[in-house]
Amino acid sequence: MKILAVDTATKSCSVGIVDKDSLLVELTLSTGQTHSKHLTEMIDRAIGLSGLTISGLDGFAVTMGPGSFTGLRIGISSVKGLVVGTGKPLVGVSTLDALAMQAAFSSYLVCPLLDARKGEVYFSRYRFVDGTLKKELVEGVFSPLKVVDDINEPCLFIGDGALLYQNAIIRKMGKLAHFVPPGQNAIRASTVAYIAMDRFVKKETDDVAHFVPHYIRKSDAEMNLGKTE
Repeated sequence: MKILAVDTATKSCSVGIVDKDSLLVELTLSTGQTHSKHLTEMIDRAIGLSGLTISGLDGFAVTMGPGSFTGLRIGISSVKGLVVGTGKPLVGVSTLDALAMQAAFSSYLVCPLLDARKGEVYFSRYRFVDGTLKKELVEGVFSPLKVVDDINEPCLFIGDGALLYQNAIIRKMGKLAHFVPPGQNAIRASTVAYIAMDRFVKKETDDVAHFVPHYIRKSDAEMNLGKTE
């Protein structure tokens, strides 16, 4: 099964194609420019490098959030266009699930953190049990110190939020806090594809007509509108 996956939820932009257990191609950029400037070209380039055609793909996967509101809209709208154009199925993947999977087989509690701005992070908690990733906490958004306040065991932090607030977390947790190497903090499209693969096999795909980003927190425009009502 050949899956093209896209991630645009953070400052990095990643496109990858996997075929069952094999990674065919993966392109990742972190230029600070809007993802709309590069994403279409990256998708075309990835398909060309893979030796496939778009009709030869079996489905599409995309990160659905949480993350950058603008970034998520760019990635999801692009992938929805491909889905509508090809008639192939779609699977949405949590950005936090993808980050946690990139800490595969850690013996520690795993806590992915994504920068949510305003001094907050998107977060959840995971644990690998017999090689399977288990989610232990509903996704949320809090200050980083509130996120770690009740963690009393070794914990592995991953994501751009972990990198941004690393010193503050260490001051709070001391030797219980562990961090992945810097290169692991960016979401990889191949990880998104591998997570989605099982749902494609089980035909547990998403309805493209009702597929929307999972923001967790309201946008500034929505919050400002609520204040004026």
